[in-house]
Amino acid sequence: MRTRRVLLGGAALVAIWLVAMLIVGFAYESHVTSRVTERLGESLKADATVERADLAMLRGRLALDDLAVRRDDLVGKLALDVPEVRCELPPLGGALFDRECRELAVRGARLEVSAAAVFQIKNPKRPPIRVRHLTIDDAVFAFAPSAILPSIGRIEIHIDHVEAGATVFKTPLSWIFALEVLRARIELPAQVTVELAYAEGVLSARGTLFGSTPVAIPLALPIPQGDAHDEVRQLIALGSDLATRLVAQRAQDWLRTKLH
Repeated sequence: MRTRRVLLGGAALVAIWLVAMLIVGFAYESHVTSRVTERLGESLKADATVERADLAMLRGRLALDDLAVRRDDLVGKLALDVPEVRCELPPLGGALFDRECRELAVRGARLEVSAAAVFQIKNPKRPPIRVRHLTIDDAVFAFAPSAILPSIGRIEIHIDHVEAGATVFKTPLSWIFALEVLRARIELPAQVTVELAYAEGVLSARGTLFGSTPVAIPLALPIPQGDAHDEVRQLIALGSDLATRLVAQRAQDWLRTKLH
């Protein structure tokens, strides 16, 4: 009889906990959404909004639909639209104690930038968002001529698929330091296209500038250091180094074919 009472009491506690999580998920939903938009807006000095949000405490998932970030001032314009963001959290209410995102999936992101100055990242006052694994699918980043290199013109980066490991989001590009898989292409003026791929520590490029045979180089990603500004400087240095190494490798490969 006593065992039965213990079992009934345990079942009642479980039922109460499940109902409580349903209520908490509904009540806490707007708070979580505000935290996400505030962090994004603060770091980019922009206004961030979410059209729809759904926090499922029992399943352990936060879904954000139609995330939008806007900045339009004397510095420049930035427009970011993300139709679908999914964050996998600890199930059964575990997110109350552990808010780290197990799996962050971003799909359909579209970014338009008119000036490089809008990337002057501000160090947020709140702790950065942490994720264990990230995927990005079907993303397009477009930069106006004045945004990166005025002499080149408009640049578009089309990301087919990205996978990254554990990331602390000090900037929106912090995931590059934990990159695992990349399939993307860069479109430049005069119909110049470069296809990029990364996997197992090797970066390859092919296209208008490199020919149909991929040029491959080993890539050891740096460890992020310091605050958001330090990370941006690291990423700029990394991009410059990769461009130089890819061109040098292409020249070396061409010379080798001529000598054999």
